[in-house]
Parts: sequence; structure tokens; C-alpha cells
Amino acid sequence: MASIGGADTAHQLTRIVLTGSESVGKTTLGLQLAARYGLTCVPEFVRDYAAAKGAPLDARDHGAIANGQMALEDTHIAAAIARGDTMLLQDTDLISTVVYCHHYFGRCPEFIEQAAIARRAAHYLLLEIDVPWIADGMRDREARRDEVHALFRQTLARFDAPVTVVQGPWEQRLATATALIDAV
Repeated sequence: MASIGGADTAHQLTRIVLTGSESVGKTTLGLQLAARYGLTCVPEFVRDYAAAKGAPLDARDHGAIANGQMALEDTHIAAAIARGDTMLLQDTDLISTVVYCHHYFGRCPEFIEQAAIARRAAHYLLLEIDVPWIADGMRDREARRDEVHALFRQTLARFDAPVTVVQGPWEQRLATATALIDAV
């Protein structure tokens, strides 16, 4: 069975995570890359969780969000290994949970931070906030994008995560991400 870190030793499944603030194109880029390479892109757990809750998230939700994200990742990791895939894309991971816990509540439960470190992916594509913010009924940080983005940078650095910055117009973002995946 694969480890839950960046790459497992028995199968060499490499995980690449698209990360960053709201409305930077993570889902769109993840789906483009998945289609281009015939890979799976693990969706973001919290979006469906928040929609199902139907009320604002609070500090009590973060344990369920972290556990749901890990279970979703583990399901996709197992399926990718069963298919013989060598790479798995993710639309966020626990680092996002850590960032938003700190952003909204000033702290993050230790077990979530420890799990995020233990499950750190092989590489992160950090999407810059240099594209227009688009409201979708769930996003609420338009006025605080700089603050949230800085927190992503700080958290990735604190966790010693390998990062490639993805910026510019949509075509340039795809080219940057494609170059990284081709190199891997």
C-alpha cells in the first residue's frame, strides 16, 4: 500500500497539489491537467461539506473537514494505485485546512497540522491571486485575498513544502503547470 506522503516507495505515486486562495483557478487548472494527462484530480472536500451543512462553517467543523479530506484523498490514492497511475493531482489538501483555520479562527488544531505535515505532497502549485475574483455564493474573502495568499505562502514555507508559483493569464498558468508535470 502507498504511503500518504508525497510519493510512495512501492508504487511511486507522486501527488501534485494545486493550492492557494479562493478564486485563483485551482479546480479549472486541475481538471485541465487531469484531462491532458489522463489523471484523476481529487476534488476539494470542504466545498461539498459546506454546501451540505447549509450554514456558515465554524471552528467545530474543522475536525470533520480534515477527516473528510483525508478519507477522500485515501480513496483516490488507492484507486490510482489500483489503476497503476504514477501521478495524482489534488485540488487542495490539508494545508488549505490549516491556512483557513488560522485565518478564520486564529489557530489550528494540532492534529490537523500534524496530519498536514505527515501527508505533505511531493509538490505544490501555488496559484497567485493575479486573476479576477469570481463570486460563487460560497467564497467570501475577496477583500482579504492578499492576507490569505500570504498565509498560504507562510504555511507552505513552514511545512517545508516544495512549491512552484503559478501566475499570469490562464494560458501561462497551464504552461507553468504542464512544465512541472512534464519534468516530474
